Amino acid sequence: MQQRPSKRDTEGTRPAPSRLPRRVLIVVVMLGTILLAGTVGFVVLEHYSWFDAFYMTLTTITTIGYQELRPLDHAGRVFNSFLIIFGVSAIFLAAGAMTQTIIELELQDRYGKRRKKRMIEQLRNHFIVCGFGRVGRNASYEFQRTGAPFLVVDRNEQRVAKATSAGMLAIVADATQDDSLREAGVLRARGLIAALPSDAENLFIILSAKTLNPSLTIVTRASEEEAGEKLRRAGADTVFTPYSMAGRQLADALLRPHVVEFLDFTRGDIGPSVTPKVIMEQVCISPQSAFTSKTLGQLLEPRPSEVIVLAIRRHAGETIFNPPPDSEIAAGDFLIVMGERPSLQKLEQVLTA
Repeated sequence: MQQRPSKRDTEGTRPAPSRLPRRVLIVVVMLGTILLAGTVGFVVLEHYSWFDAFYMTLTTITTIGYQELRPLDHAGRVFNSFLIIFGVSAIFLAAGAMTQTIIELELQDRYGKRRKKRMIEQLRNHFIVCGFGRVGRNASYEFQRTGAPFLVVDRNEQRVAKATSAGMLAIVADATQDDSLREAGVLRARGLIAALPSDAENLFIILSAKTLNPSLTIVTRASEEEAGEKLRRAGADTVFTPYSMAGRQLADALLRPHVVEFLDFTRGDIGPSVTPKVIMEQVCISPQSAFTSKTLGQLLEPRPSEVIVLAIRRHAGETIFNPPPDSEIAAGDFLIVMGERPSLQKLEQVLTA
């Protein structure tokens, strides 16, 4: 399993670092202080009007070189000498700080894009989430919570920036374009979620992705009931209709409230930092596992109360619910299990060798 990009890895792709507002604030305060001090000095020492004093200060520190509004006495020239030294130094420091910030932003943006491109090229067997709206965002949070490698593709820069700030790998691109899917590594991907708001756009994504990678598993949602069958014919492996699902869940909440509560307990509320204590998971039995061709009882004997096996999904497609301890497990079978995350991770290590 590839490790998802950390927040530190994605910092280079943010639109603006936090130090930029701080530098601008320092420059503004420094120049404002110089202007205020110079204006007050000319008013007090030379009895200028407030506007004439401000104008004299501004022409002095910017080295424009206009003549004095009226001749200065000795005290005024001494004060103006210090104003020239500190004012011009402040202008040079401000110009240098802003130039440095602009260069850093340009370099950061360039190296950030190169780093992101390398990270995308290194992805293998990953998932692609097309669209970072409400559906795609929740799917991305689930991928992030489980540590699965994935990439977010959205044409909206603000949504991509939001995904990046959450520690996700994301790019600004149009997922309906073949070049964008290739950039996202669709040829190496394991699965794709088409979560754009329009059924027509999702249909276009499915056709393009299946053409580029026929073995890709695609999941999408249909806004209209009639569009579901069209999306399946286009190549979608699973199509969810939110309104039908919501209707069934509303009815189940009244008819089977304890079942719904139990399922919510195992799933947890979807979010960037929510991790349920007990989860359901599927674990594939590897041919290299020591428990291949052994019974379920032999597998669970060292851990009788840590993991509950709900079903066995045979490689041929048969599903055995509540399998007995003498059920034989073979390579390629999937165990549908429930338990705490550390226990399931240990079981996965045993079965996947």
